[in-house]
Amino acid sequence: MKIRLAIQSDLPAINDIYNQAVRKRYCTADLDEITLEQRIKWFEGHQPNQYPVFVAVENDRLIGWICYSAYRAGRRALQSAAEVSYYIDEEHLQKGIGSQLMQFAIDEAPKYQFKSLFAILLAENLASLKLLEKFGFERWGLMPHVADIDGETCDHLYYGRRV
Repeated sequence: MKIRLAIQSDLPAINDIYNQAVRKRYCTADLDEITLEQRIKWFEGHQPNQYPVFVAVENDRLIGWICYSAYRAGRRALQSAAEVSYYIDEEHLQKGIGSQLMQFAIDEAPKYQFKSLFAILLAENLASLKLLEKFGFERWGLMPHVADIDGETCDHLYYGRRV
């Protein structure tokens, strides 16, 4: 597996993988699939020198991705903190790809002057919680019962770590 910067032509695969998570429920707070046009706008906000998107590629196929995103963009006191988001193709789950991507993101964070990484997730996303804890993330925040997934409420969690 190779990890590299995402390019525009990766967007259909990035979007397909994300929409797998939308359909599964509890892997993202999005309830509706994201269109390719929405994904293009999202990508434009992830400049490679500031908030890059990285993809995992195996046999010329994109099988997962991870990115940094701004936390409260424009507030300079918070520019050393970045949200990290990651998604793995459902055919490649439980193969260590998430671990490889997370280690890569932690290792790369200082190059972008990030001192803290955090993830925002739903409490029912046990696989993601396990991954974050494996890499030393701790619960930094809880927003109880704020997410409504198909009529059921669940907690929204913030997990973070210093790098």
